[in-house]
Amino acid sequence: MGLFDAVRSPAGLSPQDEEWLHLLVGDWQLVSDLAFADLVLWATGEGGALRAVAHVRPSTTHTVFHTDFVGERMRRGLRALVQQAMDQARPVRADESHFTEASALRVQAVPVVRQGRVLAVITVHADVSRARISSRLEQTYRSSADDLLVMVSRGLWPDFAAPTGGRRGAPRVGDGLVRLSEDGVVEYASPNGVSAFRRLGGVDSLDGRRLTDVVEASGMAPRIADEALPLVLSGRMPWRAEVEAHGVGLNVRSIPLRTPERRYGALVLVRDVTELRRREKELVSKDATIREIHHRVKNNLQTVAALLRMQARRMHSEEGKRGLEEAMRRVAVIAQVHESLSAGLSQNVAFDELVDRQVRMAAELASPGHTVLTRRTGSFGDVPSEMATPFSLVLNELVSNAVEHGLAERDGTVVVRAERVGQKRGERLLVDVDDDGAGLGGAEPGSGLGTQIVRTLVTAELGGTILWEDRPEGGTRVRLDLPLAAD
Repeated sequence: MGLFDAVRSPAGLSPQDEEWLHLLVGDWQLVSDLAFADLVLWATGEGGALRAVAHVRPSTTHTVFHTDFVGERMRRGLRALVQQAMDQARPVRADESHFTEASALRVQAVPVVRQGRVLAVITVHADVSRARISSRLEQTYRSSADDLLVMVSRGLWPDFAAPTGGRRGAPRVGDGLVRLSEDGVVEYASPNGVSAFRRLGGVDSLDGRRLTDVVEASGMAPRIADEALPLVLSGRMPWRAEVEAHGVGLNVRSIPLRTPERRYGALVLVRDVTELRRREKELVSKDATIREIHHRVKNNLQTVAALLRMQARRMHSEEGKRGLEEAMRRVAVIAQVHESLSAGLSQNVAFDELVDRQVRMAAELASPGHTVLTRRTGSFGDVPSEMATPFSLVLNELVSNAVEHGLAERDGTVVVRAERVGQKRGERLLVDVDDDGAGLGGAEPGSGLGTQIVRTLVTAELGGTILWEDRPEGGTRVRLDLPLAAD
């Protein structure tokens, strides 16, 4: 069930309304952290009763409610306060008569407004039992939370243009907060915020300075100009940007504070992502190295195949020439696997396309002078890379044997059928290779090199089983049962 399924019809929510509420829930961890409070989102459910559809807890202090409210009906002690907030379309803070479970709880109700309509209500629950003289940081956090909640009640926040959610490296309140004036001057910076910008160099204090000046003083010379960066640093644009100087990387997010008439300040969240970006670069470098290795192995194998082809042309013995051609074909199969591995970052190989190419090539090489059609049914899906090479060789040998022996000097068809069965950890791959040739006639399969290779790879390398049998409609069927290695 979706977040708003139970209240969509009773609350009269349109798709645009739902998207607005999703944006709010995607970003309200920020408000919870600033307010040092639990936030609960209520919407009208069946019978007109308000039901909790979302609940968030602060990461800057202890939670007020250890039990999640989602799905519960609103308790009687909150209804009058919430109704007052909805009627007045503004935040309403409870006095002592509105305290619900304990006198230590301070409760506030905030209507969620979009285009003049109240869609839902947020209740803010803060524990004031440990009252003490607030620090400047706590005062700034709480006033900033109040500013955002007022914007929610006026339909000014969340902003459709603003990025929300837990994008990799996105800053949170605890990472660093800077509050700016209307002119972009720093009014307050949390200790973590100061530390983050000081790492750029060229600054000791942020108070009374503009962040754009701080960044310029660091001597930042970006490789690619970020046109949004000055707007983000001055609090004029609800966006994210990255600052990089002297090997230090900062992820910066701006949230303008405004009324319907004007912008009067901004909150800037900042996170030091130096180590995060360094690890990402290392991973990218390693991925590129692995792809390059697969590419070089493929090139080397193609060179080996070309040498075998040249040697085969100089052979006078037909048996020797055929042996070199078979070796060349097997080397080419392994080269194709490495080509597939070099094309992506995944540890798995998309096997359907690879099989289609290999089966077609194997049939063409093994059937000079007559026509053999190949067809695949079902899907192999993604196969672990450690399984790809031996499995490709097995299919190549089975198709070649079907053409050379079952369909010798005659036209026919080879069908490869794949099916995945079982759950993820116990998943198996069942494969049939059928031909409409002469069949085995009840005899055991031959003992040639190709058959030996297939048996060895299936049992020793792939840990599976193999069975040869005659098809009732004529021809031969080879059945493979292979375990799929865990991803």
